[in-house]
Amino acid sequence: MLDHVMFKVINYEESKKFYEAALKPLGAKVIKEVPEAKACGFGTCCPDFWITEGPAPTSCHVGFRAASRARVREFHAAALRAGGKDNGAPGLRPQYHPYYYGAFVLDPNGHNIEAVSHMPEGFEWVKLPLGLIGGFFGRFRRGKNTKEE
Repeated sequence: MLDHVMFKVINYEESKKFYEAALKPLGAKVIKEVPEAKACGFGTCCPDFWITEGPAPTSCHVGFRAASRARVREFHAAALRAGGKDNGAPGLRPQYHPYYYGAFVLDPNGHNIEAVSHMPEGFEWVKLPLGLIGGFFGRFRRGKNTKEE
């Protein structure tokens, strides 16, 4: 449903360095930067998550999908090394569902940043071409679970 999210940070350069380090274990990097606006977008292929410098922000919560529990742990460690503050160590959060494994860090602006995996230990999301996913789910959208003749 969402295409991208943007929020304001007090110090653009400090926040950019934090997110470059924290999001690297999740496969994200700066995809697009607009230096004159002190803004950049992070992602794996498209700029999905944007920061821009502005007045003191209201804190928010952003959850990033991780491919595995190992990536959640790597995110948490990288975010702490980059200056984040622990807001919830990596672990199961069964109040959400039995496989919900998340870690939380406060960024330099006080935003609650999370990495989460919805898979059991040892499993990792596999990236599938969009055409395969669309074709598979398209059959169910038409009310059938088999290929149309």
